[in-house]
Amino acid sequence: MTTNPFMAEVIPLIDDLANEMPAAQRYQRLLAVLRRLLPCDAAALLQLDGEQLVPLAVDGLSLDTLGRRFLLAEHPRLAQLVSAAGPVHFPPGCELPDPYDGLVESVHGQLEVHDCMGCVLRLDEQVWGLLTLDALQPGSFGTVELARLEAFARLAAVIVRTVQRIDQLARQLREQQRDAEQWRAVAGGQPEAEMIGQSTAYKTLRRELRLVGPSELGVLISGETGVGKELVARQIHRLSARAERPLVVINCAALPDTLVESELFGHVRGAFTGAVGDRRGRFELADGGSLFLDEVGELPLPVQAKLLRVLQSGQLQRVGSDREHHVDVRVIAATNRDLASEVRAGRFRADLYHRLGAYPLRVPPLRERERDVLLLAGSFLEQARGRLGLRGLRLTDDARQALLGYDWPGNVRELEHLIGRAVLRAQAQGSEGARRILSVDARALDLPLPVAVSGAGAALASPETAGSPVIAGPGQGLKQALDDFQRGHIAAVLQRHDGNWAACARELAVDRANLHRLARRLGLK
Repeated sequence: MTTNPFMAEVIPLIDDLANEMPAAQRYQRLLAVLRRLLPCDAAALLQLDGEQLVPLAVDGLSLDTLGRRFLLAEHPRLAQLVSAAGPVHFPPGCELPDPYDGLVESVHGQLEVHDCMGCVLRLDEQVWGLLTLDALQPGSFGTVELARLEAFARLAAVIVRTVQRIDQLARQLREQQRDAEQWRAVAGGQPEAEMIGQSTAYKTLRRELRLVGPSELGVLISGETGVGKELVARQIHRLSARAERPLVVINCAALPDTLVESELFGHVRGAFTGAVGDRRGRFELADGGSLFLDEVGELPLPVQAKLLRVLQSGQLQRVGSDREHHVDVRVIAATNRDLASEVRAGRFRADLYHRLGAYPLRVPPLRERERDVLLLAGSFLEQARGRLGLRGLRLTDDARQALLGYDWPGNVRELEHLIGRAVLRAQAQGSEGARRILSVDARALDLPLPVAVSGAGAALASPETAGSPVIAGPGQGLKQALDDFQRGHIAAVLQRHDGNWAACARELAVDRANLHRLARRLGLK
C-alpha cells in the first residue's frame, strides 16, 4: 500500500493535539513539517496583532526574528499577503523588499531572499496570521507548491484554532487586544511597550504576574537598574481589574526632598513659596487606578510615615491643609536597593516595607535570562530599522555570540542603548551597497571589556566600564590611585541611578554638596 507523503507528515501533527505541550512547541513542529513538505531555506508563522505581525515560530531564521514586530505599513509583501484571499508567490524579480533579507540562518555572503511565497490563515472568516516560506535559490516555488501551501494552511488554521481552545488563548487574546487599544488611546496612539522573552526565568516571572496581577495586593518589585521594573508594573496594572483606570508613575529618586510630599499628596495655595494654587497629588490622580512608586527606597523618612498612613487608611492631607481626602489606589513599588538592609540600617521604615511588600516580585537581570538577549536585540533592531528607514537589519554570527557572552551590568536598558549605537556605527562603517541590508557585527557593537586603570580619567574611558576593578599602573602614586578608584566608583553608582546625583549621594552616604565638589575635582562634572 502506497502511503501519501502529505498525510504521512500531517498525521503526527493531528496526533499531537491529544498530547499536552506548549503552544510554541506545537507551532515549531508545524513549521518543521511544512519545510519537509515544501523544501525551502526558512519558514515562519506570524500572528496579526492590529497593524503589525508578531512571529510566533520560525524555522531557518535567526532567533532574534522572534523579537521583531513587522509593521504592515513598512512591509508591503506582508501587507499584500494579509489582504490576499489565498496563497501568493512573489517572483524572483519582485521589487518589493523582503522582510527576511539578511535573517536566514547559516548563510555566508548571500543575504537576500530570492523566492518567497506565503498564505493567510483565517479563523472564523477572520484573518489570524500568515505562513511564509523563503528560499535563497530563484525558481524554488511554482504552481504545485502554491497548491500544497494552501492545503497546508487550512490544516494549520485548524491546529491554531485547537491550540487556542486548549489553552484558552482566544479569551486572553481578546483581553490583550482590548487593553492594547485602551493604552494606545491613553498614550496618544503609541503602542505600549511589550515584554519579550522565552527563558525559564522570564516564564517564571510571567507566571507570577498572571497570579498577582488580578489581585489587589500591593507589589514590591525588586531588581537591578535597567531590568524593566516599570514595564513589569505596567503589566501588573493591565492584568488587574483597574486596567481601565489610570496608572500614574512617579520616580521618587528624581524629586527634590522638599517637593516629594507635595508631588505625592498635593498642596493648597500658599502652603509654601511658589504654591500659587491648589494642586492634586499623584495619589488623587491615581484614584481608582494604580500608582507606581519607582525607586521607593529614596523616600525621606518623614514622607515614609505619611505614605504608610495613606496605604493603611486611604486618607491623605494635602500639604498646608487639614482637610481629609479619601483615595482608592493600588500601590506598586520598585527599588534596586536591598530594602531589608535599609530597614536594619534605620533608613527605611519596617512597617512600610512590610506593607509595600505584600507580594514581593524579583525581576531577573538580563544575564540570567539565557538567550532572551537575542530576542530583545531583534526587537530593538526592528525599531531602529523603522526609525532610520532602512531596508533590513541583521546581526552577524559574531555579534550574536558577543551579545550572549556579555554580562550586561546595565541590563535591558544598556542593551537598547548599545543596539542604537551599533546601528549608527554599522551605517558609518558599511559601504553604499551594503546599506540595502545592514549587518551589525561585533565590531559595531563595541562591547566593553574590563580594563586596568593606569592614569587620570582612564576609569571613564567608556560609560559602560564604570565600576570595573581599578588596577594601579606601574609607578602610580597613592593619591593618583585613590583618585582613580573614587572616580570609577562614583561613576558606577551614578550610572546605577541614571545620573541622579541626589540618589548617588545617598548611596555613598556623603553630603550632596561635598559630592559635587569632589566630582568637579575628579573631572566627573
